[in-house]
Amino acid sequence: MASGSASDNAAAPARPVVTRFAPSPTGYLHIGGARTALFNWLFARHHGGTYLLRIEDTDRARSTEPAIAAIFDGLTWLGLEGDAEPVFQFARSARHAEVAEALLASGNAYRCYLTPEELTALREKAQAERKPFRIASPWRDADPASAPAGAPYVVRIKAPREGETVIQDLVQGEVTVSNAEIDDFVLLRSDGTPTYMLAVVVDDHDMGVTHVIRGDDHLNNAFRQLVIIHAMSWEVPEYGHVPLIHGADGAKLSKRHGALGVDSYRDDLGILPEALFNYLLRLGWGHGDDELISREQAVEWFDIAHVGKSPSRFDLAKLQNLNGHYLREADDVRLAALVGEIMPGAPDLALLEKAMPCLKVRAKDTNELAVSAAFLFAQRPLMLEDKAAALLTEDARVLLGRIAAALEAEADWTSETLEANLKGLAEQWGLGLGKLAQPLRAALTGQTTSPGIFDVLVLLGRDESLARILAQANSAEQV
Repeated sequence: MASGSASDNAAAPARPVVTRFAPSPTGYLHIGGARTALFNWLFARHHGGTYLLRIEDTDRARSTEPAIAAIFDGLTWLGLEGDAEPVFQFARSARHAEVAEALLASGNAYRCYLTPEELTALREKAQAERKPFRIASPWRDADPASAPAGAPYVVRIKAPREGETVIQDLVQGEVTVSNAEIDDFVLLRSDGTPTYMLAVVVDDHDMGVTHVIRGDDHLNNAFRQLVIIHAMSWEVPEYGHVPLIHGADGAKLSKRHGALGVDSYRDDLGILPEALFNYLLRLGWGHGDDELISREQAVEWFDIAHVGKSPSRFDLAKLQNLNGHYLREADDVRLAALVGEIMPGAPDLALLEKAMPCLKVRAKDTNELAVSAAFLFAQRPLMLEDKAAALLTEDARVLLGRIAAALEAEADWTSETLEANLKGLAEQWGLGLGKLAQPLRAALTGQTTSPGIFDVLVLLGRDESLARILAQANSAEQV
């Protein structure tokens, strides 16, 4: 198989664009599948076209309703829903068989009565001769009248044996395969069910798909699918085969690299959909040095010709840094709702919303937000982290008592007033402000890190703040 450059394939499509994303529902929405869906969605949007979904559920043993639901859930979360009701491949089996019968009638397919034992013998012969195994069925040109009555058979395509097939791939460039490498693959199994190869071609044709954008692990399939397309005299779609995503070590992305499903990035890692959208967009495609790309900019700028030909490497740290940016930009009401779903019980969403401007400054994901917000709803006596407990020495507890006494008279419980008061106390007592802030933070949050101490006091409110400070000041030992 030879390939060339894709640089000459950037011209605008000559017909209205229809793309499709066609996952197999055997599990979660894979991160690589999500990027394929994104590229199909963007290509259609950029050209004012249509983006469709197809569930390839012909593998009945492995296709499940929970997997279908997970795929739809992930696509909806990313904003990549289809422009029409999804197509379910299994429900179209009769149509697939109809096309196989049409190919039989036109002489472009044949009934093959090779037994499993005969196929094994042919395969072993090829291995012994150290040749690639290619089906050379004696039934290809046999008289149909010679068929054994009642014997099981499969329907095979008559693949061309001479010449070569060329694909002008939108990503890979010109790719050429000798037709001698394409065997007479099966269209209908012996039980009459269609194969994946047939079903994909028929569905793409019937759905009006003009551009097939998918992983480059399907590139070899394209040459087989073209045999069916040419035999049916159907219009050939444009192909764009996108390199797969690899892990940071350069190996194909797998479970050992961490999360694979879109749901894990959302539920386990606390990633926002706009961050994952932006990150997947930049994973193999770029627009100059732009890193932060909005949905609207992506639609305007996206072109398939600038998808790279080499596998891209997934970098979780980069995704998390990008997510931190989108957290800081996110609406506080929305963030409060997301964090409220993570936290135990039913936290006060109004308080969470009020706290978001302080909490989201340093957070990289919604899980960090939930952890940093936990102090707002902690019950007394406060559980202390080890480092926080170490700060609350006997001298520190005495100092907390003096701070509480000074603050009890303060009625204007605002950040500005509290800052002025505490700075005044520090100066009056000959201490740095940190000497007051450190034990205060430990007493108020149970931690050594938190939003600014004045913000913490305001968020907790006067009564709760004083109660927490006094609880530690009056404690003779670590609570």
